[in-house]
Amino acid sequence: MKKNNIKKIDLSKKLSEKKGFSILLSKKLINDLIDVLSMTIKNNNLNIKNLGTFKVRNKNKRIGRNPKTKENFTISSRKSISFIASNKILRMVNK
Repeated sequence: MKKNNIKKIDLSKKLSEKKGFSILLSKKLINDLIDVLSMTIKNNNLNIKNLGTFKVRNKNKRIGRNPKTKENFTISSRKSISFIASNKILRMVNK
């Protein structure tokens, strides 16, 4: 299965082509958007209408196992981000 990963520079180029901005301005806009989204998600959950919801989840400390060596180790507690797509996005994907 082929991965369709997209890089920030690809987003910048697409934005530049579509809106006529320079690539440097597009890159700055993308970076600023990511910074704002990151800070908002860090402080609380983020809901973007017609896109979805980003939620911060707290994961507890647990025991993990290295599958190669079968050695047990502790996975520390941490925060994780989950994304739940909106119904509009889900309908577009399922067409």
